[in-house]
Amino acid sequence: MDLRKRLVTWLGGLLAGLMLLAVTINLHSLRGDIQAEVAASEQLVTVLLKAGDARASSKAELEALLTNARLRHLSIHLGETPPKADENPHWLAPLLGIATSATPAQSMRLGDHTLSIAPNPNSEIEERLGDTVRICITLLLYSGATLLVAWWSADRALTPVRELEAGLQRLADNAPDAAMPPFALREFRRVASAIDALAGKLEESRAAQQQLARQLIAVQEEERHALARELHDEMGQTLTAIGVTAAFLERNATRLAPPSIVECAEDLRRDVRTSGEQLRAMLKRLRPHGLDALGLASALRELVASWQQRGSDIAFDLEMPAELPELDEATALVVYRVVQEGLTNVVRHSEARHCRIRIELARNTLYLSVEDDGKGLPEAGPARRGGLLGMAERLEMAGGSLKIESNATTGLQLRARLPIGRKEQQEEQA
Repeated sequence: MDLRKRLVTWLGGLLAGLMLLAVTINLHSLRGDIQAEVAASEQLVTVLLKAGDARASSKAELEALLTNARLRHLSIHLGETPPKADENPHWLAPLLGIATSATPAQSMRLGDHTLSIAPNPNSEIEERLGDTVRICITLLLYSGATLLVAWWSADRALTPVRELEAGLQRLADNAPDAAMPPFALREFRRVASAIDALAGKLEESRAAQQQLARQLIAVQEEERHALARELHDEMGQTLTAIGVTAAFLERNATRLAPPSIVECAEDLRRDVRTSGEQLRAMLKRLRPHGLDALGLASALRELVASWQQRGSDIAFDLEMPAELPELDEATALVVYRVVQEGLTNVVRHSEARHCRIRIELARNTLYLSVEDDGKGLPEAGPARRGGLLGMAERLEMAGGSLKIESNATTGLQLRARLPIGRKEQQEEQA
């Protein structure tokens, strides 16, 4: 059952009960009015019969009967001069605008007695006032009961909301038991299902974040080991050679002939130039410099050429516009790192024969794709992990997005979208 049906059922039952109560009260009031009317009619008939039978009643008995008679709407007195109708008016008569009747009292002769009959508005006012009071009490009870049941219904209907709030708080606190309890109402079951789905996505996001952090630490350690190895194997040997040559000159400078000194100086110059080239290559691999429009294009060409030399079995094809727009350093670095990581994955994991890198520009947006004809991603496990997850995180931080299409026959396609033109906007705002 949904919330609407439950509320309609509760309120419909309440209204039916209150309607039955109102009908009961009105029937009871109607019964009392009918009994009062019948009694007043009987009293009137008795008075008229007593007044017409001179042998059965005296004046004193008739006056006593008129005094105790509960007549309605009429006032009957003995004699031809009855009291005036406006001598004792009801207190509501002025408020209701009821004036004294202009018709004089009518006298009639019955036997030996003269009766004066005049209208009595006070009894009618009392009757209507009683009906009004009963109606007001009924409405008051009806309204009070309606408010109480509406409050109770709303409180019962909102009880699942408090459970949802508690579940969201558990989800915010990363509690292990953040699953929502089962709900009877359809609407709250849908909300609980959506929250459970959100909790699942959040758990996946947290797991991906932890995996990315571990991946980052692993990459940092791997880069440190590679840097230490290159420093030891390449620059260490070169510096050792420089040190040996310098020590030889230090010991034999006074005894060497000028041609030998020149030869040692040439060796030192060659070794220093070699160490400088090695240092620049390391620095360039760690972070390329000068990534403006021309620098980015040149850096991408050098990157593809370096992978072409190292992965000779793969044919790389770079397609990009003749002129790239001016990009800020952060955006250019994102483009460079995405291409770098994409080519690394192609060389290490794809077993591809061809790889195409394509850059297109349209409406202040840069579209980048890295496509290969390899074996694609493995079927088991998440689509974004390791380097792919890092690429997605980089693009999302820069306002872009990454789409992955994998097929065992057509290979892997990485399609990145990145907004550009931020540097121009910042300069205009400045």
